[in-house]
Amino acid sequence: MNRYKGIIFDLDGTLLNTIEDISDSMNEVLQAFNLNTYSYEEYKHKIGGGFRNLVLNSFPEGTDESTIDEALEMLLKIYSEKYINKTRPYDGINELLNLLVEGNIKLGVNSNKKDEYTKNLIYKFFDGIPFIDVYGQRENVQIKPDPITALEIAENMNLKPEEILFIGDSKTDILTAKNAHMDSVGVVWGFRNREELSKHGAKYIVSDWKEIVDIIG
Repeated sequence: MNRYKGIIFDLDGTLLNTIEDISDSMNEVLQAFNLNTYSYEEYKHKIGGGFRNLVLNSFPEGTDESTIDEALEMLLKIYSEKYINKTRPYDGINELLNLLVEGNIKLGVNSNKKDEYTKNLIYKFFDGIPFIDVYGQRENVQIKPDPITALEIAENMNLKPEEILFIGDSKTDILTAKNAHMDSVGVVWGFRNREELSKHGAKYIVSDWKEIVDIIG
């Protein structure tokens, strides 16, 4: 009998490699403001906590709020046209999801990406996977690491939090799992490193998707 009956996945850096489309979009905004741009590698440390955070992390410290608002609006517009250009699933993810479905594991997605983009990306790349819920950032709902969405998904799965694994690539995901009283899996193929995942208390840390299958049992 599997200890875990459900899995909630983060999206960016966990299921999908979205770094290039996000970086390209943010760099276009920075160029419009005559500011220095960053590499894909540098953006791995700027992403997390939604797009407003990304703008704040990319603009000079002390930039006034109205400029941040304007840049965020521009970023959302540019990204809406670019977000499926270079984004692809990580190696083995389709295989992993199909195996989990075969094992009757209930699946959900909890992302801080805009809800519309989250749903569009999931339906484009994982159309045949019967996710119970797919949620991105929604109006008037707190984003991760607030556990509200993870707990909503758990309820819709008809599972207790302790029966669910929360899988992500950053401290935000590990803290979300803690706040929701779920066990966490940190993946090292995403945007952050093993040290960050370990420091924030990931129960499991994996470098290969097959290790997730082993954890499920």
